[in-house]
Amino acid sequence: FLYFIGHMPTRLRKTRHQRGSTFCGYGRVGKHQKHESGRGNAGGQHHHRINFDKYHPGYFGKQGMRHFHKKANPAWKPVLNLSNVAKFIADKEATNAKKGSELPVVDLLEHGYSKLLGTGRVTIPVIVKARWVSKLAEKKIRKAGGAVVLTA
Repeated sequence: FLYFIGHMPTRLRKTRHQRGSTFCGYGRVGKHQKHESGRGNAGGQHHHRINFDKYHPGYFGKQGMRHFHKKANPAWKPVLNLSNVAKFIADKEATNAKKGSELPVVDLLEHGYSKLLGTGRVTIPVIVKARWVSKLAEKKIRKAGGAVVLTA
């Protein structure tokens, strides 16, 4: 029953009226054909060249050198700024460190980072373990009373 809601009866369709007219309103010369300019991206270097050059420059061809057997591990070096080191320190540890008791230890590798950069301030003395540390970051940590430990 619900199938017929919004359903147009066949007898009222345009195609019924056009039976016998040969071209069905599409003309004799131009013809109504299926994919007259090709399917998909056909003709990108031929009849659709202007469109490809204008809106998709660099679509065809190659650029640069190929890197065979590229390994992801040597290039893995997620960075963290000094301003974000404090978020890895618990509030209790931070207050104890400022009073002078043992310093909190932040291992960057445990948090998914390998290099420490020097943007930001260090307000809490802290021991930072990392694979790489920039000179500025090390200088700021030492000035705050902390230390840097390089790990493999």
